[in-house]
Amino acid sequence: MLKNRVALVTGSTSGIGLGLARALAREGAHVMLHGFGDPTEIERLRRSLAEEHGVTVRYNHADVSKADQVTRLIRDTEEGFGAVDILINNAGVQFVSPVEDFPSERWSEIQNIVLNASFHAIKAVVPGMKRRGWGRILNLVSAHGLVASPFKSAYVAAKHGQVGLTKCVALELAETAITCNAICPGYVRTPLVENQIESQSKAHGLSRERVINEVILAAQPTKRFIEVEEVAALAVFLCGEPARSITGAAIPIDGGWTAR
Repeated sequence: MLKNRVALVTGSTSGIGLGLARALAREGAHVMLHGFGDPTEIERLRRSLAEEHGVTVRYNHADVSKADQVTRLIRDTEEGFGAVDILINNAGVQFVSPVEDFPSERWSEIQNIVLNASFHAIKAVVPGMKRRGWGRILNLVSAHGLVASPFKSAYVAAKHGQVGLTKCVALELAETAITCNAICPGYVRTPLVENQIESQSKAHGLSRERVINEVILAAQPTKRFIEVEEVAALAVFLCGEPARSITGAAIPIDGGWTAR
């Protein structure tokens, strides 16, 4: 149980991040939602999470591509809730291109949102965790933090960087009650992936089943999407006391992808 712990999940207004926020709220944690989207829909989401689980849920729209806004996000969460006990760096962005054509501005954007934001958030949150004598830091990485795919140079580089950051932070905090781990999912069933299936099907004249098996899940031996709930369950476990000796780990949840 995580009753009355305070969790900040970046990129949590949809997809995996929202699944993580739901799971933490279900365990009794107060939650700071973060991300972009329609303000009316986000307010409906915030209210429903709070009412359903009897916890406090707030929302912050910081632009995590900017270091000062990441620091402010941590400060605002600490001021609003009194602490940040659980930090989950989940915000991300993707762009696909051959390396020789990769726009430099997109490279920088991905590094800022994925890797640099994780660093700045961890840097800002650790002092408070040390003072309180407890903390959980999770970096929601990807199988691409462990293996590469063509045309994703910026994303793969940033995700590999997150794994390295995870290990360094874990070693620095090893003698405290603060852990730092990375979760490395394969392809997760989210609205974004569903849209990719439809667009790939139309673009290549392939059936939905062929797109899933031959394109999207080509590298995933189980040929089955990871469900958001599976990722969230692992995150909840890593935040609990039974996982206090797990730190510095990059844990795949990828249907056998990285076992190849």
